[in-house]
Amino acid sequence: MNRRNFIQNTATVVALAGFSNVASGINQVDLKPSNSAKFKLKYGPGFGSFPELAGKDPVEVIKFCSDQGFRAMFDNGFPGRSVDDQDKIITELTRQNMDMGPFVIYADFSKESMVIKDGEIREMLIKKVNQAVELYKKSGIKWALMVPGRYNEHMAWEYQTANVIDIMRELSEIAEKGGLTIVLEPLNKRDHPGLFLTGIPQAYAICRAVNSPACKIVDDMYHQQITEGNIIPNIDAAWSEIRAFHLGDNPGRMEPGSGEMNYHNIFKHIHEKGYDGVLCMEHGRSISGKEGELALIEAYRIADNF
Repeated sequence: MNRRNFIQNTATVVALAGFSNVASGINQVDLKPSNSAKFKLKYGPGFGSFPELAGKDPVEVIKFCSDQGFRAMFDNGFPGRSVDDQDKIITELTRQNMDMGPFVIYADFSKESMVIKDGEIREMLIKKVNQAVELYKKSGIKWALMVPGRYNEHMAWEYQTANVIDIMRELSEIAEKGGLTIVLEPLNKRDHPGLFLTGIPQAYAICRAVNSPACKIVDDMYHQQITEGNIIPNIDAAWSEIRAFHLGDNPGRMEPGSGEMNYHNIFKHIHEKGYDGVLCMEHGRSISGKEGELALIEAYRIADNF
């Protein structure tokens, strides 16, 4: 399949026929074919973002995404892939000059992982970070995502916060020596009730207390919109501690333009601040099939048109 010609011949039709919701508020005259240029920011599709257009082979997916102007990929489950797949992915990303967003090393939503002092849990987390350091040395992917787990219903919040800071200081020391950066992800209370870390201001305070270049934030703007909103001012306030972004419109966690968030202005603001990291496309598609995959690409062309 000639990816470029296929997208060029169909993107405008999709945009006009079934994509007015994404284009709302943006001048339609400015629309360009979906693969006309590299995106200004490093939006990173997941390996399942384009099953109809790109298939399931990770190397072919990377080629397709590069052809459409994307400059990054993301894969939460990268550590769980076979060594052969990991090697193929890294080789192709290098060939395409693309980055990879953070992979997940620990995110157990069922346990009070960091808020309590537990020797067994501590050893498990240390092992996870050491494994992530080894994966970084092999792959060059230097961001590893962690979630502190659930809060404790019987312990004062301040003690729990101090425990999280203590363990993160220890884990960050290991990560820093190995060249890795741990990024903490706050998640919203509506979708994930009971978790300790729920907001950007809270994550910022923890990172400042840990005081390590290896302890930073992944700002998931879908979660942030639900939890505290005020997206751009919160990005500015926590800027020194943010190292990556996750994307998804609200409600629905679909592509930009499908909900209430003005990603066009958000992306413009982030670009003007000089951000050169990955923005992981951790969301679904509001339209099914090939049309939805084309609409997804067009959504980012619209939002990136600044």
